[in-house]
Amino acid sequence: MSNIYQFEAELLEGDTKALADYKGKVMLIVNTASNCGFTPQFAGLEKLYEKYNAQGLEVLGFPCNQFGGQDPGTNKEIGGFCQRNYGVNFPMFAKVDVKGPEAHVIFRYLTHEAKGILGSRNIKWNFTKFLVGRNGEVLGRYAPTTKPEAIEADIKKALAKK
Repeated sequence: MSNIYQFEAELLEGDTKALADYKGKVMLIVNTASNCGFTPQFAGLEKLYEKYNAQGLEVLGFPCNQFGGQDPGTNKEIGGFCQRNYGVNFPMFAKVDVKGPEAHVIFRYLTHEAKGILGSRNIKWNFTKFLVGRNGEVLGRYAPTTKPEAIEADIKKALAKK
């Protein structure tokens, strides 16, 4: 696996989006869920997106139903929920697996590049976050308990690198 830009994923609406389209931008990639205790983090993610998108930040949400069945809806239902309850305007992708043999290749790549606590590669829960720099390098991995605003300094540092 050479870099993140070789991958693509399906958006909630069904179109395919190449991550190469985000080359030169900072990406915050998050596995999300609509019925999780961390679901209110959508508001913080949207706030970061609104504040820094013009400077080159992209927040990419990937719904996942692997943790406690907390995102059982269809892609259309998930999109409506995120917009209605949290005003989400950042790109949301179709539901994916983020662990196990069916894990989406983007998450296999991210977990290979940025291990979790105690060197673990597995994603343990919803709202695990990965920060990717403008050059495609995975800069960090953040636990589900890490609130989006706690990542702001790292995002600003990544945005400052041209």
